[in-house]
Amino acid sequence: MSATRAERRLLEKARRLRIEIGMLEAARELQIEKAAAKKAARSAERARAAGRELAEKSFEKLGADEIRRAITEKRLREENERYAALRKEILLSGYLLSDKDNEALADAHTARLERIRENTAAELSELSNPAQGQLPIPTVDEPEETSSAEAIRARFDEQISQARKRLREVERRLESGAASTERTELEEGLVLSVKELKMYFGGVKAVDGLSFDVREGEIFGLIGPNGAGKTTVFNCITQFYKPTGGKLLFRGRENEVLDLTKEKVHDVILHGIVRTFQNVEVVPELTVLENLLIAGHRQYSSGIAASALHLPKLRREEEIIRRKAEKVLQFMGLTAFSGAYAFGLPYGILKKIEIARTLMCSPRLIILDEPAAGLNDAETAELASLIRRIRDEYRCTILLVEHDMGLVMDVCDRICAISFGKLLAFGTPEEIQTDPNVQQAYLGVEEDDDGTA
Repeated sequence: MSATRAERRLLEKARRLRIEIGMLEAARELQIEKAAAKKAARSAERARAAGRELAEKSFEKLGADEIRRAITEKRLREENERYAALRKEILLSGYLLSDKDNEALADAHTARLERIRENTAAELSELSNPAQGQLPIPTVDEPEETSSAEAIRARFDEQISQARKRLREVERRLESGAASTERTELEEGLVLSVKELKMYFGGVKAVDGLSFDVREGEIFGLIGPNGAGKTTVFNCITQFYKPTGGKLLFRGRENEVLDLTKEKVHDVILHGIVRTFQNVEVVPELTVLENLLIAGHRQYSSGIAASALHLPKLRREEEIIRRKAEKVLQFMGLTAFSGAYAFGLPYGILKKIEIARTLMCSPRLIILDEPAAGLNDAETAELASLIRRIRDEYRCTILLVEHDMGLVMDVCDRICAISFGKLLAFGTPEEIQTDPNVQQAYLGVEEDDDGTA
């Protein structure tokens, strides 16, 4: 028992070191990005100052095209700001526009921008400049700052190097202790293997000897009639339920093979397994952005002291997680709802928020439990495209339970059909559609005139 406790302490230390290394790498890129932005802002301000000086002294010698472009861009920018303010007021008022109203509002805005371009061009049509091109606005470079990125990179690389050195030492200790324990093997190319899974509730066999494998990078479907045990399988994988029997092998982020039945429910997410639920589980009293920030809380490497004192390390990590949340919102098309409270938002948006939260956890395996439930046809079609984009751009595997057969057959690479907790059929969507057992137990079969199947 003591060896097991020691091993778990080492595993926890290794996980924390990997999180710390990831945070340091993200902080390095963030600092380089901020330094570049500051440099660009200073250069732009100097260029604007030079331009103002030229305009004050010799305005007539500026190019006519530059004057037209500056005035037009200013008016277009002001109109875009008014339009954004209007959309924000509509959103905060709680009034939900229909798709037709949204389209009409966007069309009116586009027409307004075009009128501004035309009116500005007409007003400035007489603008001329006999000395065009004589006094171009000079470009302004930052002096002696070419090495700022290298300095930032060198500073963080030293910290990253030290953290990796500590990680290698922990991994060496883990490997030295592995000889005395049974090694768990998983076939190459698989991310999840379910072996003879059993989950009994008293005399009810919700899952009874189910086995299937999920390959890395695929969209895998799990289907079956109501009460077949699909959600129970998910709950066993994520350790909401401790299985009655069987094995659940998973390949983690560092290619280590884990027996999930030995993991605690709150530690499963650390290995890259995240899920959604049948019912939307967002926090209605928080904004959309805050819901995503909560989902990233296990990625902090700061301890209790840093959190209590709000030390610079914690503030840096908070900024990194916020930047990550903003990128996820942009990917999901939810940026416009970032500051809106989750309460009262359309159901389709709430579904997107729940999926967005899984992306905050650097997922390796995303488990989606009936994501299309309650969505209309257009939203379901959008969901299908979104699932593929998540798989491709986040390089993760997706395990899907869904009753919408159109969605399942459209997006899944392979499908496992179950009934009463047992395997019914396994194969590609085409094989599942033509399987007589699936047709009889789930999809239904046509009867002949005499009433026989």
